[in-house]
Amino acid sequence: MHRTDSVALVTGASRGIGRAVAERLAAAGALVAVHYGRNADSAAQTVAAIEERGGRAFAVRAELGAADCAETLFAAFAAGVRRHIDDVRLDVLVNNAAVVPSSGLEDITAADFDRTFAVNARAPLLLVQRALPVLRDGGRIVTVSSLVTRTAPPEVGYVMSKGAVEAMTLSLARALGPRGITVNCVAPGLTATDTFPALRDDPDGHPEVAAATALGRPGQPEDIADVVAFLASHDGRWITGQTIEVSGGLMLGPRPARGSARPARDGGEGAGTPRP
Repeated sequence: MHRTDSVALVTGASRGIGRAVAERLAAAGALVAVHYGRNADSAAQTVAAIEERGGRAFAVRAELGAADCAETLFAAFAAGVRRHIDDVRLDVLVNNAAVVPSSGLEDITAADFDRTFAVNARAPLLLVQRALPVLRDGGRIVTVSSLVTRTAPPEVGYVMSKGAVEAMTLSLARALGPRGITVNCVAPGLTATDTFPALRDDPDGHPEVAAATALGRPGQPEDIADVVAFLASHDGRWITGQTIEVSGGLMLGPRPARGSARPARDGGEGAGTPRP
């Protein structure tokens, strides 16, 4: 983070990637609003974990599929901020919350599609719009997308919703650039969260995932959180309008056998890298 008195709002922060992001930003000195939709106990656990490490956080509830979600969330946000500091302001907005329906082309319904877009695409836009009066110049907006926009799994509604937020990021980066506000996406791959409970419960027990990933393992929420924190920091000041894949090199092709990528010792024909 670029200021030790920063204020951050992280949606879907009661578990998984959102919780890791909230904890990471709090560790860097931010006062963090931990948003949740339904699980108050999990949100309280996130807040408690932050406070146990000397950080500051508070929980805010809003149902992001609702038409008035932005107003509800920011009313709770303002009340929570005032309990800690004098002025209501926001430095970092992380749009992480999403629903992941399992319906594919053959069985997706209009209701499934509408809810997916309401939570995954409409809510982030409305939250940015509502945040603008309190989001400081030079602030940061980060939205969590997904590698699915480039790997095309069958859950077409979910894929479309994530494509929408990546397109939104480009437009917002251009619109908010004059205020020095950066707008970016991060796109995780297979990550050990509740979305992938088998990975969450046994991250080392899936050799097929390791084989499909250049770095040889599933992602952890902290892997994603560190990249979000970088984009939220002063070091990320010259990056905007980007979608950054954070997948450990998922789906780059079969992993080479250990040692097979080494160049030939003499640098002659068949060497892996040219000599200068």
